[in-house]
Amino acid sequence: MHATLPQLISALLQPVRYAHPVSAVDLVQTHISWVLLAGEFAYKIKKPVSLKFLDFGTLEQRRLYCEEELRLNRRFAPDIYLEVVPIAGTPEEPLLGGAGAAIEYAVKMRRFDEAGRLDRVCERAELRPEHLSDLAQGLVAFHEAAAVAPLDSRFGTPERVLAPMMENLDISSGLMPGADCQSRLAALREWTTSQWQRLTPLLWERKSAGHVRECHGDLHLGNLVLIERRVRMFDCIEFNLDYRWIDVASDIAFTAMDLVQHREPGLANWFVDQTLSASGDYEAALLLRFYAVYRALVRSKVAAIRAGQGGQTGDEAMSYVALAERLAAPQVPRLVITHGLAGCGKTTESNRLLLEDPDANTLRLRSDVERKRLYGLSALQRSASPLDGGIYVADAHERTYDRLRDLAQMLLLAGWSVVVDAAFLRRAERARFEALAQRCGAAFAVLAPQVSLEQLRERISARQAAGSDASEATLAVLEKQLGWIEPLEVQELALRLGPS
Repeated sequence: MHATLPQLISALLQPVRYAHPVSAVDLVQTHISWVLLAGEFAYKIKKPVSLKFLDFGTLEQRRLYCEEELRLNRRFAPDIYLEVVPIAGTPEEPLLGGAGAAIEYAVKMRRFDEAGRLDRVCERAELRPEHLSDLAQGLVAFHEAAAVAPLDSRFGTPERVLAPMMENLDISSGLMPGADCQSRLAALREWTTSQWQRLTPLLWERKSAGHVRECHGDLHLGNLVLIERRVRMFDCIEFNLDYRWIDVASDIAFTAMDLVQHREPGLANWFVDQTLSASGDYEAALLLRFYAVYRALVRSKVAAIRAGQGGQTGDEAMSYVALAERLAAPQVPRLVITHGLAGCGKTTESNRLLLEDPDANTLRLRSDVERKRLYGLSALQRSASPLDGGIYVADAHERTYDRLRDLAQMLLLAGWSVVVDAAFLRRAERARFEALAQRCGAAFAVLAPQVSLEQLRERISARQAAGSDASEATLAVLEKQLGWIEPLEVQELALRLGPS
């Protein structure tokens, strides 16, 4: 059954080789490693392969990369990544952790339930927005703590961003013959080069601003796992510095791309929205499509390599090429603003727009969040501002709407549809955003949920008691809004989403 495996791996499939209780050993293979699932632990051994993007060709290199894998993954999963274990003895009679000269090395990990991997959770249709909200918070915190690439390093420079993309396409072209496939890869190469030329100034700005960091580098759904209702990252890139020292936007794009590939564009929207809302780094959105196409082509290459090793057919590789083509296709953006009193359901309804976008091309801007960000507060932090005071004075209101307008313009011009979740009680405020949509060549619509005054009061009271939303609206605020609101005019009602 395992005749094609190296002798060492075949020997380690025997439960007696382990010092802890093991009833059976299961083997999982990737294109660059063997993972032995033995009892409550897993042992990952690197294949002695030398590829264009990695070199595990010598025992010393495999030891080095095992140690790097341990160091890097312990940043976010210290309870999973335990130690590097030398393997002594002979390939026929290996001794895990034994004395004597090492013949191989393994990364020892604590096992988790494979059913909790997000790719499998997604396949069971059990992946929820709250899971991705949790991932977004964890990813932003990880990125903020990650080491920043020195300004004089090669990492994150436009040339180093393009190089792995071209290398990836070169490898794929060699692995995926056929005139049609070659033509499609050539078109994606041309698109990538064109986008890179356009984005080069932004890439320099991002590096200077500290957004190039020691990231995960391989953040697809198979490297995320749900443990005790929390989403955990594991198995980051250890074997290639240029694949790991990247713009944080590239990490975000990988997960979003994979959600689309798993037929969950709404959840991809949700994840990106939650991540950018938490970080405030909306400029990253200008790079997401560029990096998502690259990440789809990386997965295509990996699938092609595995097909060449006999692990699967070439269909998966081509499915990722098709995804890259879809992601590269231009979208017609739309600007949606909300309108209504506190508690009417603006955020709930804008949630729906995010989750129902089949193109994974919508971002949301919330006035409650951006107002607090302007004053150095987190989304759930209380400002202790009095009515019409603190961060709710007239000047703060104008600054908040100006920020929303500036961010919306930036995103619309980059091809994103935008939902601006704010009260928009006054006609002049709505008119300014309608004019913005016209300038940016975007469609325009108004989302105006309607509920009774009694429901408004109940919702506001419940939200205050829960303390789990960015809104600080009180019943007193509602009373003031009732005196300010300027209802939608006839021409605005024609732009309203849903029933009029």
